Amino acid sequence: MQIKLLVEGGEMKPGAALSQKLGPLGVNLGKVLSEVNKATQDFRGMKVPVTLDINTKTKEVSVKVFTPPTAELLKKELGFENGSGQPNKIKVANAAIEIIIKVAKTKYTDMLTSSLHEAVKSVVGTCVSMGVLVESKDPKAVLDEIDHGDYDKIIEAGTEAVSEEKQAKLAADFNQVRKTQDALIKELEKKAEEAAAAAPAAAAAPTAEEKKEEAKPAEEKKKK
Repeated sequence: MQIKLLVEGGEMKPGAALSQKLGPLGVNLGKVLSEVNKATQDFRGMKVPVTLDINTKTKEVSVKVFTPPTAELLKKELGFENGSGQPNKIKVANAAIEIIIKVAKTKYTDMLTSSLHEAVKSVVGTCVSMGVLVESKDPKAVLDEIDHGDYDKIIEAGTEAVSEEKQAKLAADFNQVRKTQDALIKELEKKAEEAAAAAPAAAAAPTAEEKKEEAKPAEEKKKK
């Protein structure tokens, strides 16, 4: 029997849902938690897919750990907590292509891709939906550049290290992006506040039909 879980790396805790699944099988919950935490300790701070393969006769449990979702790996590498709710407008991080390659190499064995090149494209695709810039560019543009062969050498070399100089430049670029975004966010918040303030007044104001009715002579109203 198999049970699939998504757990906190190295910090899985007992819970009602897990107890309901394992309790009827007579499995030692404490032992399972210990084995899962030991197997996932390298992925602390991330959600990790885990499969428990349970022998219902012997009560033995084997733990199979898969790599965390691409989004979780990007969060850890780039130091942000949540993806953007408006990825086309608001960006949350700026990734070097080397970081993309590092994440792709980590995920490669779990991906249904035929090459590291395709794995890199898959990670960049995740950047699109999360609002993560790549090389200070829109990730969609980077996907086109990958297809054109602009990053072939670095992908084939599997380079993961980012120079301090490049890190500094990417950080400076992103600071400029954040300044622009902050102004946009303030503008959106101001519009939202104005709309909220105007809503009660708009609800109380008579409609055009009501105004027309009020304008009718008293005699005409009596006939109705």
